[in-house]
Amino acid sequence: MAKLIVVPTPVGNLEDMTFRAIRALREADLILAEDTRTTSVLLKHYDIQNRLQSHHKFNEHKTVEQLAERIKAGETIALVSDAGTPAISDPGFLLVRACVQQGVEVE
Repeated sequence: MAKLIVVPTPVGNLEDMTFRAIRALREADLILAEDTRTTSVLLKHYDIQNRLQSHHKFNEHKTVEQLAERIKAGETIALVSDAGTPAISDPGFLLVRACVQQGVEVE
């Protein structure tokens, strides 16, 4: 089912990932990352090879509508930050808000 999944990532120890978070990243059509270099280390650790795209404070204003449309078209997108939960003090708030306003499922 198409949706935006907000995936918390470990603060410090890569092995603090939950099974649910790992599954969400494996099943996503696209993973949005605050810093693809940092997220690549996490994905490599768990042998996750899904498509990765940069989503940060300098580009999120330009990509929010396109990403929401992709979800409405059937894609599942996972949103991660460098550490912790996205959209708290990281990029992602604009995408989450757009999805909620457009009736897109956010998990």
